Amino acid sequence: MSLLLCLFAFVFGSIPWGYLIGKAKGIDLKTVGSGNIGATNVMRVIGKKEALITLTLDILKGFIPVLIVKVSPYSENLILIGIVGLLAILGHCFTPFLKFKGGKGVATSLGVLLGAMPLVGFITVLIWIVTVKISKISSLGALFSFALLPLNVIILGYPREFLIFAWLFTIIIYLRHISNIKRLIKGTEPKIGENK
Repeated sequence: MSLLLCLFAFVFGSIPWGYLIGKAKGIDLKTVGSGNIGATNVMRVIGKKEALITLTLDILKGFIPVLIVKVSPYSENLILIGIVGLLAILGHCFTPFLKFKGGKGVATSLGVLLGAMPLVGFITVLIWIVTVKISKISSLGALFSFALLPLNVIILGYPREFLIFAWLFTIIIYLRHISNIKRLIKGTEPKIGENK
């Protein structure tokens, strides 16, 4: 049963909603804008409504698998909750439906956090929103909010198992944003609404 939950998490997390929404509009997101299949590029290339739909669906990719574990007989197994969340994020980042090339994992990670640690998830979302509101740079919001994630887990007293996974989620986010970090250092990272 636990293996099925893990398999479901990866496959469900692998659904490339942004790409599918783009294809429905006759657009291949991998070849336009930033080339990313996440909500930021969807907004840049297609529009706000489609971006909001993509964001919601990508969040649910992380939230639903974790929620299923939490209402299953394995609800007390914190390691399994973390692994299922991790697999959902990895499914999004390395989807087999797009030759193992996917998004950067922010929305799906937020979904995992909201499912596993609701208060931490809410705080992470809030930090992301405030940072983006001030900077107008989506990647900066992700990097700053996830940099604070392990600290928030410690402050709010969540179990050590969740702290380990918080660090793993943060590492994944930073690895997936290496190109963004380089552009931020150079001052060339595009703001929301810019085409490049």
